[in-house]
Amino acid sequence: MQPNKKEKDYTGFPGDCSEKQLKALDDFRKIAQSKGCQNPPYDDAYLLRFLRARKFEVEKTTLMFNDFLKWRQENDVDNVATYMFTELAQVRQFYPHGYHKTDKQGRPIYIERIGLLQLNKLFEITSEQRLIKYYIQSYETLLKRIFPACTQARGQRVDQTLTILDLKGGSMKMVSKQVYNFIQLASKIGQDNYPEILGKMFIINAPMLFSGIWAMIKVWLDEKTKNKITILGSSYKEELLKFIDIDNLPDFLGGTSKCEGTDLLYRNVGPWNPNGKQPLFPVELPAQEEQEDDEQDEQMQLAQLKNALANMIQNPQEKAPHNPEKHELTTQQNHQVSDTPLNTEAEEDIQQQQIQHQMQD
Repeated sequence: MQPNKKEKDYTGFPGDCSEKQLKALDDFRKIAQSKGCQNPPYDDAYLLRFLRARKFEVEKTTLMFNDFLKWRQENDVDNVATYMFTELAQVRQFYPHGYHKTDKQGRPIYIERIGLLQLNKLFEITSEQRLIKYYIQSYETLLKRIFPACTQARGQRVDQTLTILDLKGGSMKMVSKQVYNFIQLASKIGQDNYPEILGKMFIINAPMLFSGIWAMIKVWLDEKTKNKITILGSSYKEELLKFIDIDNLPDFLGGTSKCEGTDLLYRNVGPWNPNGKQPLFPVELPAQEEQEDDEQDEQMQLAQLKNALANMIQNPQEKAPHNPEKHELTTQQNHQVSDTPLNTEAEEDIQQQQIQHQMQD
């Protein structure tokens, strides 16, 4: 606590809690532990997200947390890390999205190119249920891999994102009842089960008529979430650069990070995946593991060949001594004959006859 700091000025984040907030945290921690929720992963920072979402009212926070635990069990969230979203590569063609580097606060930048969304084609290759499970898997990956990597890179706790929704290329026709239903469901999952994950959101390239759409969407959002969202038209670059370094901003958003015409957005590059070669999702791993196995096989074969050549140079083979039991082919007077005991004896008789003839001469 800081002296002379008012209650409303405390953020409720780790290291910036009032006495009242710390008391609520202590009470809620005991409740969580009584339900078998131990640290890790349920550390103070995790619990504070739920408390902030319910304004540090322990009773309401407990109700939210109970629903959260029930939801996790019903959706088998503890095992979602192994979920194989096999259609992911195709989904990205009709629904471009991904993580790309970090903002000035070290938060991961999540981008959805909503204007390029082709919803009809998307639901030809996947279902709403499978897509929602992929969302859950993405949230869990965010908590367990992306945030820890950002925290390590930043040197201080990072547990929120900066999100950009790019509407460029879209039209009012894409906003159907199915889109509304999907956005509503996706929003509910995030707000109810992953509260306080969103740090800041920009909706850019918003058309003039988007205000009508926004009026319908924002009723699903709580007040704190709505206050984190900024809606901009085509003149958004200057505002984005207040939060993001230009070399971390993709080129299709006015930055210098080369993404357009590449798969860099889909490779989810950032502190959690610096070279873009450590995929976030298990469905992307088999091809990579197979490639690594092939490379290892090639390296082993090359090493074996080098060793064989080295042995040949250091230890040249000598002609093996004659083995009378071994039948080999030899050449005598342009004819191949078997090196059998019989042939050997005949050769010796011929040699003796030649010597006797020479002595007689």
